[in-house]
Amino acid sequence: MKHSFLISAPHSGSGKTTIARGLMALFVQKGMKVRPFKCGPDYIDTKFHAVVCGRPSINLDTFMASKEHVKELFEKYGQDADICIVEGMMGLFDGYDRDRGSSAEIASVLDVPVVLVVDAKSAAYSVAALLSGFLHFREDVRVAGVIFNKVGSERHREMLQQVCDDLQVECFGWLPKNADLEQGSRYLGLDFSEETKNETLVKLLEENVQWERLLQL
Repeated sequence: MKHSFLISAPHSGSGKTTIARGLMALFVQKGMKVRPFKCGPDYIDTKFHAVVCGRPSINLDTFMASKEHVKELFEKYGQDADICIVEGMMGLFDGYDRDRGSSAEIASVLDVPVVLVVDAKSAAYSVAALLSGFLHFREDVRVAGVIFNKVGSERHREMLQQVCDDLQVECFGWLPKNADLEQGSRYLGLDFSEETKNETLVKLLEENVQWERLLQL
């Protein structure tokens, strides 16, 4: 296992599912063996992961299993992969009891960095206050950087880059507003049966996200 990271967000509906599966598809296209994982007991997202990656997605759930078992699963199924991508659930710190069982807890147990997907629609510098809280809330959770979703223009992107510069957190890229991607969504995820929209997503991520930088995490 060479590379790994967890994709999460401040809240549900931010676009982490779209970006997680888009990155999985992108890395597969680059000839890499991608092992997908999903936080929590979700069985729908794992099916989509398997379609994209060509191998089963493994649930990591510290409510149903011990932290030790979750770590063992990650090490066992990730050992032959070039990259492991863990898709979070809900918001980063949302668990069954405060942040217990949350994506943040799993990131801490596995000691993997977090890539935070932030919905930037109708927001600019106020994102700084939001990000600052997530960056410093738990010392054992490493937020490596941010991917902004639903960016409206080049000027909007520049304003969001200023946020990252001021907070000294890395911006891995952005995904522009795209009605086609939103139309292709379904319950808890993107419908990858629509190849054209899948290709559009992968192309946008390749153009606008520093995917090679993610391989250095």
